[in-house]
Amino acid sequence: MLSPAETDALLLSLRISAVAVSCALPVAIVLASLLAHRRFPGKAIIDGALHLPMVLPPVVVGYLLLIVLGTRAPVGAWLLEHLGIRFAFSWTGAALASAIITFPFQFRAIRLSIEAIDSGIADAAKTLGAGAFDRFINLTLPLALPGVIAGAITAFAACLGEFGAIITFVSNIPGETRTLPLAIYSALQSPGGEAEAARLSLLSIALALIGVTLAEFADRRIRVFAGR
Repeated sequence: MLSPAETDALLLSLRISAVAVSCALPVAIVLASLLAHRRFPGKAIIDGALHLPMVLPPVVVGYLLLIVLGTRAPVGAWLLEHLGIRFAFSWTGAALASAIITFPFQFRAIRLSIEAIDSGIADAAKTLGAGAFDRFINLTLPLALPGVIAGAITAFAACLGEFGAIITFVSNIPGETRTLPLAIYSALQSPGGEAEAARLSLLSIALALIGVTLAEFADRRIRVFAGR
């Protein structure tokens, strides 16, 4: 059984992950569709920048967010003063950090799925008078659905394990930014907290395993449904 504090950490992790994936998914779909088959100067640089959070230390991402969106940073101070929006030391900031860190998981999966689509299908639809938006909605997006679903589930599972960017940007505040990984860290820093850390670690492992399994299952089912 989980204590109230542990339950809060679990629910907060699920909430942050859901918001992060939901906000990043439309952006990932649009950018993946734009970069999948088009060639233009600087494409390699843009592609590298979109994958950068995958290889950067999460602490670096958190630090960059802090110096840009902190309450005393230019952008963060303006948002707080004029719009009442505060990301630093808030669960919304944790969701933003998680969305950035896990964005490449969604972007890469969706892009690879779009690139695997036979370009002749879109060409045939174009000759029949289908516009770019119609081809995207009725052809590209349904055929790329395995990558969309798998990328979203994988990103969700990765969000549940995000630590470095969150603790750097929004700190470790109980009930506000203390997610499962941060709760494990706090338990390890407390005398006699080894049992709590072990319990939360097992829960994190179970959630990660469920996420990866669901991503693989969804990918296979959708491919069978689509006849691919």
